[in-house]
Amino acid sequence: MTVRVLIADDQALIRAGFRVLVDSAEDLVVVGEAANGEEAVALARSQRADVVLMDIRMPGLDGLEATRRISADEDLAGVKVLVLTTFELDEYVYLALRAGASGFLGKGVDPDDLLDAIRLVAAGEALLSPTATRSLISSFLSQPSRVASAGIPTQLGQLTDREREIVALVAEGLTNDEIAERLVISPLTVKTHVNRSMTKLELRDRAQLVVAAYQSGLVRIGTGGD
Repeated sequence: MTVRVLIADDQALIRAGFRVLVDSAEDLVVVGEAANGEEAVALARSQRADVVLMDIRMPGLDGLEATRRISADEDLAGVKVLVLTTFELDEYVYLALRAGASGFLGKGVDPDDLLDAIRLVAAGEALLSPTATRSLISSFLSQPSRVASAGIPTQLGQLTDREREIVALVAEGLTNDEIAERLVISPLTVKTHVNRSMTKLELRDRAQLVVAAYQSGLVRIGTGGD
């Protein structure tokens, strides 16, 4: 299966570089380029992209709002957003994750790592560096005014003890296989619990599950592994 990729960045040279790289992979193809958020949303709809490489800082409609619109559109439920940014520890990255992005990478990422990231996100996984994620969430939540407006989930009471346990391990950056090994259960059982948790919490994907775990206090800054 070929993964259809949309590149959204206001710099033409960066878009061109990413296009050459993505098109060099046999299983990936660029289906469009957008110079701003409005174009990104429109092309995500018209070109039926699987993954959008999204810059955050763009003129007009920025990548944050574009991510939110794509994530909120039921017709685009299968579209995944991978944020590319110059600054990985950036509050806008955190907001993009809350808006529905499936992960983030620095623009200086190794080419092979970027291609692997696109494949990972297209497969429905989240691409998160646990250390960077904890740092940016810690920075955001350290400011009370922002915590008040963050919309901390109250639905965690709907989760079973096992679901809460697994969500906490997801937030620490463990994969399904690693969680299965730690809890001595099957990876399929872990996946089932993760999916049920996302459904109960009305979350789009694993990335939002991580954010919810920190926002709710289920996982506290400094308690997870690197």
